[in-house]
Amino acid sequence: MDKISMQWMALLVILINQDYSITQALSPHSSSSLNQRIQTSSSSSSSSSSSSSSSSVFMVKKGFDNSFSTQPVKDKDRQKSMSALQEWARSVGITQKGVQVATGEPIIGGGLGLLAASSIESNKVMLQVPNYLTFTVSTSKLDANPRVEALFKNPKAYVDAPWWAKLSVDLNVCDQIDSRKSAGSTASNENEKQDSLESVDMRPWLDSLPRSFDTPIRWTKEEREALQYPPILSMIAAQEKKTRDTYNSLKEAIDPSSPFINLSFEDFLWGCDCARSRAFSGAYGGTAFDPKPYALTLLLVAIYLGFGLGTVEQASNGAALVFCGTILKDFVLPKLFKSKKYVICPLIDMANHKGTKEDANVAFEYFANSYSLSTKPDVTMDKNSEVFISYGPRSNDALLQQYGFVECDNVHDVYIMPPLREWDIGALEESCGRTFQPGRLEKLDRAGLLGGESLRKNGDEDSFEEGIANRGRGVVISRAGGIDPAILTALRVLVSTNEEWDAVGQAVGNMVTEYSGGKENERIARNVAKKAMELELMSKATSLEQDEQTWKMRNSLSLSAQDMLALQFRIEKKKLLKEAIFALSLV
Repeated sequence: MDKISMQWMALLVILINQDYSITQALSPHSSSSLNQRIQTSSSSSSSSSSSSSSSSVFMVKKGFDNSFSTQPVKDKDRQKSMSALQEWARSVGITQKGVQVATGEPIIGGGLGLLAASSIESNKVMLQVPNYLTFTVSTSKLDANPRVEALFKNPKAYVDAPWWAKLSVDLNVCDQIDSRKSAGSTASNENEKQDSLESVDMRPWLDSLPRSFDTPIRWTKEEREALQYPPILSMIAAQEKKTRDTYNSLKEAIDPSSPFINLSFEDFLWGCDCARSRAFSGAYGGTAFDPKPYALTLLLVAIYLGFGLGTVEQASNGAALVFCGTILKDFVLPKLFKSKKYVICPLIDMANHKGTKEDANVAFEYFANSYSLSTKPDVTMDKNSEVFISYGPRSNDALLQQYGFVECDNVHDVYIMPPLREWDIGALEESCGRTFQPGRLEKLDRAGLLGGESLRKNGDEDSFEEGIANRGRGVVISRAGGIDPAILTALRVLVSTNEEWDAVGQAVGNMVTEYSGGKENERIARNVAKKAMELELMSKATSLEQDEQTWKMRNSLSLSAQDMLALQFRIEKKKLLKEAIFALSLV
């Protein structure tokens, strides 16, 4: 009889493993914002003691729970639910070491957040949450959630929905229909031996979620216009249309006999707000470490060699194939397909945001099949200090629209002015004392320099709100870098005299560097940029000084949460413009 090839046995192992991991293998997720930490320990207890120093930690992209910093949380029922949440966390296997959910001072704004209950050393795991407690979806259309899909007469509507819509549906199903989740499976794998697994009641965590949001999608037209910033208005309008269209599509696809048929738009919007403000995305797309295929491989190797069915070399080749298959499934394919996974992780979702110098990072623990919150290698926490993470380099546009708050002096903030072609050329000529020569604008248009680059160029669906603001290729001014250097190049060309233009060979590319058109050309180009920003400030309904005075009087004026958010937002935008004007004056 011919000897059996060990390679075929290895393929058998992979096929057996397919029953519980094929969905993840075919729908990997990737992002530049959340790392996968590969620990050398295979147990939760060992991985919760100290983070591996060799782990690569990335910034969390999506945020969790940041209440408006100027007033305390008004949802008293939600505050009262915190003690029940802590007890629930202990009962379902969430490991807490030196950190707890807290309300009031010293949490920012007197709201909700994570507080260090004791001193915490650097690179220490403070929270570890089993994967089965998370709500997880991906951008891959091959991902499956049979429990939720069964509620639709046309499941494709759910499968094709944006990630935030799928998370909204998952949250509403758990909140309205059945609050139990299967222990040992994630939200996207509820079909995995669900009947035989112990279930976990998610109600205490659901009760801890905010039931109202101050995101601008809920504001009136007048409240939105108080932002005094057209780009964010277009962003909100696009978000509103996309949300409404997605709801209508999902609503139409729900099975009429399903208890989910009564899903209202308000409930759907609540789920979307929860998803956008509490989920984070990650680069890891495979399954967690599972010893079963390796144990089966060792058994097959022993049988193969014990009965003399082949050589040691053949057995080794087969075992190597299993190992390579796992590496391919868990590490290579997720990066190759470049789809994303989005995760809402109980308790970790309570962490508030700090744009720079955050205290902690979130990571996926491969061997422990859990998510952890750990202090950064260069951070130690004092007792009773709030634990901050970073939601990523997000402008105040994104923070307000998706999370409902504004960060003061946000280093990642930007201001988008109208494209250069829409600037008041007559006013600019008058300010600089030069007449712009014929043909310059046409030359710049052909060179693509009449507008700034889009904020987001990768086109992924979760950035459409922030990207929509600059589809007109407006002039981008950032707090970190000032006015877009490409616009300064365009202005050097625009204000140049015939002599200056001839001196650079009438080539736009020869005016890229500072003073490339001469000192006088540089001075005038910068003055034109300053004048354009000053005109932008003058176009606002209120000045920065008026807004700052209103802010000082906010408590006596009985402003609504929306009014204060709009006020804080426009103050930050005007401050950014003032800073950019001052920076141009220094040269």
